[in-house]
This record gives sequence, C-alpha cells and structure tokens, in this order.
Amino acid sequence: MPFPSSPRPRSGPRRRSLLAVGPAALALAGCTAGPEGSADPGEGNSDAERRARARAARDSEGLLERYDAVIAARPALAGRLGPLRDNVVRHVQAFGGGRKASPSASASPSRAATASAPVAVPGNDKDALAGLAAAERELADRRSKELLGVPGELARLLASVAAAGAAHVYVLTEGDA
Repeated sequence: MPFPSSPRPRSGPRRRSLLAVGPAALALAGCTAGPEGSADPGEGNSDAERRARARAARDSEGLLERYDAVIAARPALAGRLGPLRDNVVRHVQAFGGGRKASPSASASPSRAATASAPVAVPGNDKDALAGLAAAERELADRRSKELLGVPGELARLLASVAAAGAAHVYVLTEGDA
C-alpha cells in the first residue's frame, strides 16, 4: 500500500536532490582561489572565462551584502546565519573577488555593500530568512544554467557553489538550526 502524499506542497529542494548534490557542496568547503601569494585565479584564462568569474564574484558579493544586512538588522539570527555567510565569503574568494571580504560577520561590510544602496531587510526573522532563501535559490538556479557555457574548472566551481546555495536554501527554509 503506498504512503499517502503530504497535505501541503513543499517548496525548495527535496531531500534526494540535496543528497545528490551534497558531496559537491562538501567539496566546495575546501575551495580557495589558490595558495597565498599565488597568481590571480583568472590569469591565463579566456576573456569570456574571466568575465564569467568576475560576474560570479560580484553575484556572491551581492549575496554577502544581503547576509551582512540581515545580520546587522536581525542580530538574533547571527548564530544561524554566520556559517552560511562564511561559506559565501569563501565563494567570493574562490571566484577571485572580494580580497577585502571578511570571514567575520562582525567586521566591516564587503566592498559590494559600500558601493551600492543599502539592502532592505524585512521586519521579522521569518521574512528575513525567506528573503535570503529566495536570493540563494535565484543565484543557485542562475549558476546552474551558466555552468553549461563555461570551461571545465569554472563549470565545476559554479556547480559546487550552486549546490552549496541549494543547501543554504534548505537550511534557511527547513532547517531547525
């Protein structure tokens, strides 16, 4: 006898999709732009690849700006959002951007935050988390589509960061952390 279906439709990634992309997300945890003092990660790549890396870095810097704004406006969420924010800092660095991005949520805002208008943060925790989840989901979806048009190493990096973004969406929407 089959199990009855859930009475409410679920949004976001399903457990199976997270399990499928989980190893890629874990692999990303060790991503860096290279050893200290190494050449620019875009060096020796085509102009199209350098532009794609720069766009991905800017996108991650924009996401970092959103995390910083939510943490500043909703300090009670800092413990829950800190590890996710730290991952976004690593994503910025992996794409070769944000040399000044701080791994600490209490540090000064990223370069992207100082160059653009402030991010509006909803007045309650639930809506603030939903806004971050929507931004993560949109960016992960866009990266999943973009990876088809870039060379191998950058495609793998985009796929890993997109998988991490999908995991962030789950933590933000379903997680009990």
